Amino acid sequence: MKIPKERLEKYRNLKREFSEEEYINIHPIQRGGVLTEEAMKALIEFGDGYSVCDFCPPKEARLDMITRPPIRDFYKDLAKFLGMDYVRVVTRCREAIFIAFKMLSEPNDYVIIDSNAHYSTYLAAELSGLRIKEVPNSGYPEFKVNLEAYIDKIEEVKKEKGKLPSAILLTHVDYLYGNLNDAKIVGKIAKDYNIPFILNCAYSAGVMPINGKELGADIITGSGHKSWAASAPTGIIAINESLKEKILARSKISGDITKREFKAKEVALLGCTVMGAPLITLMASFPKIVERVEKWEEEINKIRYLVSELERIEGFKQLGIRPKLHTLTHMESESFYKVSINHKRKGFFLYEELKERKIVGIQPGLTKHFKFNTYGLTWEQIKYIRDAFFDIARKYNVNIK
Repeated sequence: MKIPKERLEKYRNLKREFSEEEYINIHPIQRGGVLTEEAMKALIEFGDGYSVCDFCPPKEARLDMITRPPIRDFYKDLAKFLGMDYVRVVTRCREAIFIAFKMLSEPNDYVIIDSNAHYSTYLAAELSGLRIKEVPNSGYPEFKVNLEAYIDKIEEVKKEKGKLPSAILLTHVDYLYGNLNDAKIVGKIAKDYNIPFILNCAYSAGVMPINGKELGADIITGSGHKSWAASAPTGIIAINESLKEKILARSKISGDITKREFKAKEVALLGCTVMGAPLITLMASFPKIVERVEKWEEEINKIRYLVSELERIEGFKQLGIRPKLHTLTHMESESFYKVSINHKRKGFFLYEELKERKIVGIQPGLTKHFKFNTYGLTWEQIKYIRDAFFDIARKYNVNIK
């Protein structure tokens, strides 16, 4: 079927609605994924689909064995940086979680997860044929996960199934409130019960210091496009020596006619995973990532300052753990919600008022509850955001303390 020419033309010059140069982007899932200058250059150089495969070693024929570009060395350095033994780059953090669930469990097993976990954690369990038990949180306004309750859930599974859960997972920093959990507590519980511990670091690894062994993690999962200044789709699975044979099991299948075998291939990865632009941008940004995680304390100082300033606006309240331990922030705003009720643009007024002031990233249509992320912004930008909110409040006669 022939596609009309005018339909094809709109794909030729694709442009984003806003640029990092012109706007301050505070989108909750985008701050840690902004490409470095080095990654932008590498993106052009290696944009072709199989561009990293020019020198794939014929014997192993595996992505993690390529030395030109230095993928093999990068995997080793990445594992060391995370305090783990082995690393593989996959398409997404959720794929890394699925791989871990699938390779550690049998159908109908239980896995235990925190109740602030991302929806994709649930889907990864479902696709693996697993059942879940949720560890509760404290509810409004902190929504703090009760980490000691992992013990209760383990015992619950043990009583119900007659065996332990196949894995326990903790979301290090959740996507709803930006709560940072003390992974060492769950790591110790996992060790006491000898259960594999998966730490989902989608919002932490790449922006703040992470050492898997110190935290007691057996597996770390991460997101390159959320937190490592890499193109999507990019995920990371890092494992310790004790789980290498399970997670990175080699192929054993053989063709009944051809007798073909693929013994070098890692089954859960379906051979090779991410090649081309996503992987190469992850590599190109890596030196800057190593540097920037050491500045985490200042990032926390910035978000705490901004939260304290925004809470001067009547009806504004930060939800989640206080004081902030991560830059992803959930704000409640009763006053702006009241403005939206009578505004001709309803809930879209806040997005549009901010965009007029060259600030984007808050989800259009939301006023009562909205999320944002300040990671990587300068102090000047932080204060500009504060002033913008103050300006909007004054415009609609909302008091500022």
